[in-house]
Amino acid sequence: MSDYTKRLEDVIKQMLTPLKNIPFNLVIESLTGKKVISFDFDDPEDKELLERLKAIAILGGKKINENGISSERPNEVGNYIEASVKEALQEYGLKPGVPAGKSGRKKATGYPDIIFFFNNKPYYLECKTYNLKNIATTQRSFYFSPSDDFKVIYDTHHFVLSYEMYLDGQKNGKNIYKCRHYKILSLDSLSVDVKYEFNSDNQRVYSGKDGTLLLAEGDVS
Repeated sequence: MSDYTKRLEDVIKQMLTPLKNIPFNLVIESLTGKKVISFDFDDPEDKELLERLKAIAILGGKKINENGISSERPNEVGNYIEASVKEALQEYGLKPGVPAGKSGRKKATGYPDIIFFFNNKPYYLECKTYNLKNIATTQRSFYFSPSDDFKVIYDTHHFVLSYEMYLDGQKNGKNIYKCRHYKILSLDSLSVDVKYEFNSDNQRVYSGKDGTLLLAEGDVS
C-alpha cells in the first residue's frame, strides 16, 4: 500500500467517526448565523410565555384526545399531533405558521415544525411524542439536516412540546393513541451527535457510468 493510499484511508476513517455531544446552540449558529437564545426564568416575558405555552399544551392535548390518533404504527403518531398544537396556538393568539428559510419559501418538512409569535416576537417550536417505555433509552428522537435554505432565520428561543402517548384501544383495525402528559423543553443546552454518510443519486447509479457497471437489462414480459 502506498503512503498516499494509506493517508487517504486514514482521512476517510476520520470522516466516518461520529462527532458527539455538540451543543445545539453552536450548531444552529454555525449553520445559520442565528443565535439560540436561552430561556430565562427571571425574565418576566419568558415567564409569561411559558404560562401561555403550558395552557396551549393542555388545550392541544385535549384536542388530540377528542378522537385520539389512529395509526398502525406507534412511531407514526408524532406526525399527527402538529395540527392540534397549531389549533391551540391559534386559539391563544400566537399566530402559528410554517417556518421559511432565507429565500422566503415555506417548507412543511424539516426542522423546525412551527413558527409562532408572542408579543410580536418569533419563536420556533418542534412537536414530539414519547412513551414511558423508551423515554430513558438511547433511541434517536430528535434530528435535523443542514440545508441551503434552512428554516431558522431569527435569533430566538427554540422549544419542544412533547406528549406522552398511550394506547387507548382499536378502531377499524388501527390502534387509537391518546396523550396523558406533556413536556415543554428548551433546546439551547441540548447536546447532539453527527454521523456522516456516503450517498449517490439515480443518475450515477443507473446510468452505467461514474462507477457502476450495467451488466444486463431487459423487459420482464
